[in-house]
Amino acid sequence: MTDRDGLADFLRRRRELLHPGDVGLPDGARRRTPGLRREEVAQLAGMSTDYYSRLEQSRGANPSEPIIAGLARALRCDLDERDHLYHLAGFTPPLRRAGRHISPGLIGLVERLVDIPVFIVTDLDEVLWQNALADAVIGRYPGTGLARNLTWLWFTDPAIRQIFPAEDWDAHSAAHVADLRGTYSRRMGDRDVIELVDALVERSAEFRALWELHEVAVRRLPRKRFLHPEIGELDLTCETLLTPAADLRVRAFLPLEGTDAREKLDLLRVIGTQSFA
Repeated sequence: MTDRDGLADFLRRRRELLHPGDVGLPDGARRRTPGLRREEVAQLAGMSTDYYSRLEQSRGANPSEPIIAGLARALRCDLDERDHLYHLAGFTPPLRRAGRHISPGLIGLVERLVDIPVFIVTDLDEVLWQNALADAVIGRYPGTGLARNLTWLWFTDPAIRQIFPAEDWDAHSAAHVADLRGTYSRRMGDRDVIELVDALVERSAEFRALWELHEVAVRRLPRKRFLHPEIGELDLTCETLLTPAADLRVRAFLPLEGTDAREKLDLLRVIGTQSFA
């Protein structure tokens, strides 16, 4: 069961400990109370200010696991604090792998990479965090789970392919499947991996055919071409950084030398989602 009073107290105390600069926000005008504002935490966690306020007041509906995961990231909880937050909400904390938890240090690092598109994804390709420039280049994926899983979307939603040249699709498909095969082998028997593979096998004939080839590899597509409706083709190189447990991956997209990608990224930084939302 949810410990409503304990959850409310913990949320409030964590919020009051944080400064705007800790979460990549400008300090702004002088604040009458310490810490972040409720609306700032709600925005970082992807929920309404009213809903978050109710949690701090021990009111409203019990939070779901995705809500708790979002709050743990927004409030920069370490693993001990994250586990405590889960217990207060009445859930069993995730295993002590990196899993879906992004450490405060990692968030602090990627928030400083403002001039290139950056994603943080799980080893199953679910997007947990992306910066504003990534929003402008590839779009933002609302929801949780499969709705933010790039491999699932690649084989089930034709819209995602429209941001890549058609001649590159086969290479992307093969890379998605080989990468998933590597995770499947490394985490043999884990339920979340099996459920994703089974769902893809059932849903996509293309995935099923590639899966049967049994090719295993870490994703190796160092050059990626993106098609943007306003600025045209972007030639970028992808650098993937792994956390120590290899459960989370930071994907940073840098402009390819000898192209106009740098100028186009600079343009997107200025007008980005304001014009292209």
